[in-house]
Amino acid sequence: MPRQTTTIFDAGRGYAPVTNLRTLVDCTLAQRDGRWWMFACGVCMDSWEIQMFSAALPPGAPLSAAGWEITPDARDPSRPALLAGKSRSHPWDGAGGRHCPAYVRGFDPQTNAWVERIYYAGAAHSFMGPYAIGYLQWDGQAWNDQPAPAFTAAERWERGSVYEPNVLYHDGKWKLWYVAGANQDDYLVQCYAESPDGRGSWSARQIVFTADAKVFDFCVVPVAGGFEAVFSRVDVRDAAAARRDPRPQTGLWWCRAAWPSPSIADWTAPVRISPPGPWKPVLRYDPAVPDQMFVFHDGAYPNPAAPRMPLHFTLNCLQLPRPE
Repeated sequence: MPRQTTTIFDAGRGYAPVTNLRTLVDCTLAQRDGRWWMFACGVCMDSWEIQMFSAALPPGAPLSAAGWEITPDARDPSRPALLAGKSRSHPWDGAGGRHCPAYVRGFDPQTNAWVERIYYAGAAHSFMGPYAIGYLQWDGQAWNDQPAPAFTAAERWERGSVYEPNVLYHDGKWKLWYVAGANQDDYLVQCYAESPDGRGSWSARQIVFTADAKVFDFCVVPVAGGFEAVFSRVDVRDAAAARRDPRPQTGLWWCRAAWPSPSIADWTAPVRISPPGPWKPVLRYDPAVPDQMFVFHDGAYPNPAAPRMPLHFTLNCLQLPRPE
């Protein structure tokens, strides 16, 4: 199949039959119970609070850019169903909302059980941060919020804010790639840490990409014979600054490694797979089409009609053959 990009959800076109939804971005994907699920963050028409919602493909359908349906509220189909409330997490992810989710299944030694979690960045007071990273956990019937974040800034170079989590459970450890810093300061450091339980005792904190690389996400997945990653380079400056001093390396990049190393030197030379624009990549393969790469990602275009929301955000899917 040739390379193609498909827009799945577009704020400018609306989300019918769900109508009480202003925007939907920042997705993660999971294949669970014989079905592909998408968990994403959005804002309803009657609130500016950033919440988490879900969408799904039909049961048994292979992974695809087409066919996603937003889960409606059982009491009001015009609204998206809220994935989880904030009865316990509000002190740390209250007004600032939930951002950049990452689904992962791993083993929790404290409960001696395999668990499903959706890690995300939360902020107590403002959607601009500062952020901490926590998770929702599946209890067999619902996703439950947690009373405290699982990971907070601790190093000087993290500058008090950690976000954009990508989490992998491997070799008995919860491995976390994340961003430290702040978009508004144009300071983005891609980092790594690991934990035996994914909720505390984090160690091996280190910088993967320094701030000059502008790496915003690093999504790692296991594949036959090793691991692959897709990461984004971004330009978070205003449009005038970007025109004065363009950063030609922005876009999505792919690389692979024998093991999920926190050192970029252990990965192959990155291959650029997209032009500037996309961010928050989520790399997935479907067992039925193992040579077809699906990279779900965010996008945006101007929205001159609404000054408070100057951009229409989109959720897209880049499909291409696996790079050699």
